[in-house]
Amino acid sequence: MLDCNEVMRRLDEFIDRELNDEELAEVQAHLDRCGHCAERFRFEENVLRLVGRCGRQLSAPPELVRRVRRMCRDQT
Repeated sequence: MLDCNEVMRRLDEFIDRELNDEELAEVQAHLDRCGHCAERFRFEENVLRLVGRCGRQLSAPPELVRRVRRMCRDQT
């Protein structure tokens, strides 16, 4: 049975689905019974969702894209 500290250490991997099935189930079971950790999980998940949404809405100016691509080519 995982404690709160262990769940917090694994939370990013849980959110990214990088844990094996047994670990996912253990973290989920803890979140189901621990309101504090569940609240932290929901907060982290919402932050990632907002960052993803904002990132899709923004785009770099074309000149910046050209400069970065040129710099990348020059590095190879």
